[in-house]
Amino acid sequence: MPKPVVPEEKRRRRRPTRSGTVLSEPQIVETALRLLREHGSTGLTARRLGLALDCDPSTLYRYFRGMDDLTLAIGDALIGQALAGWEPTGQWRADLRTIGLRIHAAYVAHPQAALLTANRVTGRAQELAADEAVLDVLRTAGFSLPETVRVYHAFIDQTLAFAALDAASLALPSASQRADEDKWHSTYARLPRATHPRIAEAAPLLARRMVTSAYPTALEMLLDSAAGRLDPQAP
Repeated sequence: MPKPVVPEEKRRRRRPTRSGTVLSEPQIVETALRLLREHGSTGLTARRLGLALDCDPSTLYRYFRGMDDLTLAIGDALIGQALAGWEPTGQWRADLRTIGLRIHAAYVAHPQAALLTANRVTGRAQELAADEAVLDVLRTAGFSLPETVRVYHAFIDQTLAFAALDAASLALPSASQRADEDKWHSTYARLPRATHPRIAEAAPLLARRMVTSAYPTALEMLLDSAAGRLDPQAP
């Protein structure tokens, strides 16, 4: 059975760690993000986290039910970082564009964490706030409830899918990243028109575009599609 999580106020009354630090959930999550950045997903263990926090690994289970619970907290923290300070403008396209770009940027800033969390549903406060914000932007714009849910679904999944795709590239070793990018010059750009006419004509453009994220372009396409489904009589 999972171990019970002690309420935050009780945890704060506990003795400090050996280094004199009183642990908190945000501190544990921030340390976990650092370990992921430095060691990858295999480096995030209770033992290594305990060492980094100067506490017994069992102490972590007073804050989280297990490592999977911590993983959900990490995902929620990324969403919280993305929307920190964001305020709606009342312009639905601009607001959705900003939310999407912020979430995508927050995930690719922590590629190892993104690979662990992009496909998870945390049910935590920051995720709920983000979902509420997106739904409110759409409903306030005048989308019907079915269209709101349809656009919301596509918007969230597209944002997280691109975040995971781009994070996977960034999480590769540097040599592998360079090798993949070089393929657009070493392979695609050298294909003869006789056998690959469409690739040959597009090769210079492909070499420039394919090493960048397509998310901004895909986001604009989604917003264009959504705009076409908005009732013209909506406010």
